[in-house]
Amino acid sequence: MASTATELARRKAREEEGVGSRANAVAFGGQDFQKLRGACLQSGTLFCDPAFPAGWDALGFNQLGRYSPKTTGVEWKRPTELCSDPQFIVGGADRTDICQGALGDCWLLAAIASLTLNPRLLERVVPPGQSFTQQYAGIFHFQFWQFGEWVDVVVDDRLPVRDGKLLFVHSAEGREFWSALLEKAYAKVNSSYEALTGGSSIEGFEDFTGGISESYDLQEAPPFLFQVVRKALKLGSLLGCSIDISSSYETEAVTRQKLVKGHAYSITAAQQVHHLGSPVELLRIRNPWGQVEWTGAWSDGSREWDGVQPGERSSLAHSADDGEFWMSYADFLRHFSRLDICNLTPDALGGEQVARWSYSQFEGVWRVGATAGGCRNYTATFCSNPQFFIRLEDVDDEPHDGEDGCTAVIGLMQRDARRERRFGRDLNTVGFALYQFQGGGAHLGPDVLLRVGAAARSPFINLREVCVRLKLPPGGYVVVPSTFEPHRKGSFILRVFTEKSAPCRPMEEEVDADVQEPDVKQEDVDPHFKRLFLQIAGNDSEISAFELQQILDKVISQRSDVRTDGFSLHTCRNIISLLDTDGTGTLGLLEFHRLWMKLQRYLDIFKGHDSDASGTMSSHEMRAALAEAGFQVNSAVLQEVVSRYADSSFAIDFDCFVGCLIRLETLIKMFRILDKNQQKKIQLDLQQWLCLCIN
Repeated sequence: MASTATELARRKAREEEGVGSRANAVAFGGQDFQKLRGACLQSGTLFCDPAFPAGWDALGFNQLGRYSPKTTGVEWKRPTELCSDPQFIVGGADRTDICQGALGDCWLLAAIASLTLNPRLLERVVPPGQSFTQQYAGIFHFQFWQFGEWVDVVVDDRLPVRDGKLLFVHSAEGREFWSALLEKAYAKVNSSYEALTGGSSIEGFEDFTGGISESYDLQEAPPFLFQVVRKALKLGSLLGCSIDISSSYETEAVTRQKLVKGHAYSITAAQQVHHLGSPVELLRIRNPWGQVEWTGAWSDGSREWDGVQPGERSSLAHSADDGEFWMSYADFLRHFSRLDICNLTPDALGGEQVARWSYSQFEGVWRVGATAGGCRNYTATFCSNPQFFIRLEDVDDEPHDGEDGCTAVIGLMQRDARRERRFGRDLNTVGFALYQFQGGGAHLGPDVLLRVGAAARSPFINLREVCVRLKLPPGGYVVVPSTFEPHRKGSFILRVFTEKSAPCRPMEEEVDADVQEPDVKQEDVDPHFKRLFLQIAGNDSEISAFELQQILDKVISQRSDVRTDGFSLHTCRNIISLLDTDGTGTLGLLEFHRLWMKLQRYLDIFKGHDSDASGTMSSHEMRAALAEAGFQVNSAVLQEVVSRYADSSFAIDFDCFVGCLIRLETLIKMFRILDKNQQKKIQLDLQQWLCLCIN
């Protein structure tokens, strides 16, 4: 209950106050930088972070654990203890500020190096105005994109040191500390330094920008990739490329034509020029070092430029000695190994950027027994997965392959991938499928999804994110994200980038109920039923909760086609609360007759969804069963229903089914009584809230 309330409060803050947006980052762990720094300055103390103490747990859990030889002799020191004049940033951030230490996080450092090429994006991650002099209190803060929201992370400036030198990231000249503190903040978000070992630079790209990344193996480059690159640059995307290495000895080895292996380059332009009248595709590539440039064809001052018209040649500024150079696209495919494209959200782009991606983002969960249905191989549960609707209306401008269609980049990301490493938990294997569907209404069942083939699908992989670029005809599509196997819990976000505006929304019903109540009069009651009632009710002709429990248990125990553990007294009290129209706290003849008719209907629905005749109903059938009973619920409500009423094997017996329907009807009835203006909102004080919940 408390966790549900916490999640509701978080989502409400996000919707109403923009908490977690680029302009209003969430205070990670509830730690407010300004308040903490102010308190330290007032007390004259240096900040010591209680949420990420300078100790063994911060270093790691295995290779960097307490008893590992790799952590022998490690101390924690502040920059003021390491040099006489520590600086946060000197003369702007550049790649010499980022030297790898004893941690295998070169993927992260490559992303940080790329970030230094874009001062505006760097300033987003490394807020300005921090120093070791003005308002210094031993506390610094950084901002990262984490699972759909921006978080502001504070750290103290105690850094791991051995033999007087920083153990992990450090600057080349030793007195600049922004990169070491940034690495510590990122380690805090992911639970430890060791959790940062191994990864891909695109993960860093995304966490520093909030963008969505695509990665291409250039040995298997798709057709029209050059056109994809041109359009990505036009849309403000960040592009990086690298040359694979076969061993650590090749790291930053320089080839004969002055390309650096295992090194992160960025692509800054893509142009087509005419060389002796024939078109040639060129890429402009930047080495973050600011030197060591390609010396092959189309390099600075090469003879190929002599065949280009002077006006066209001068517009490309091809001769500066600044680490930036031109290369033919054909040579690029021959010499480079990987291309990474990080597509940015509209709010990450500057005002001068005319073209932008259209962007939608959704959070979701796979809850065992409710919404963890697995891939389409598992037909009994597949349709219970979360579903999202996309309408692609307008075709792309200047399609990269010359054919009309709508480009969509869709990414499915799992939560807390690195934090789970400490507990030895593996990532889920995840993916998604798209189905063409023009309706776009409520959650689709097997009668729709299992009768058509997928229009497109992603591979299923056990990485943090699976991302696919698709070219689709205009129309409506349903995206079904899932784990490969059913009954695997997890949280995810689904992100959709499209070139043109594309309305997206969850495929969810609006919570509602239309329960048909029989109008029973005295003359409608069968005489035999009346005699039975009087025998059961006794002299007062009323049935209490205790008597109702005995009656229901006796009746249902005589049936072999349904399984039950017996009706609880709580359920019987809820039944009376719902049906007691005269306020006696008991059921009279007409009230009991209505209950009997209700139970007969519930029994028919229950048996209709007991597909294996086991006497119980699978929790994955609950959505359809509730709909048949007149209740329209969404995935959030369904997850709470399953959590409350299903057993450990996610089966629901008859008494729990009845208890659920009675409780839902009672809650909806109370809400409608209080919602006099039918605004679908009510406001309660604490006393009113308690009285309703205890009822």
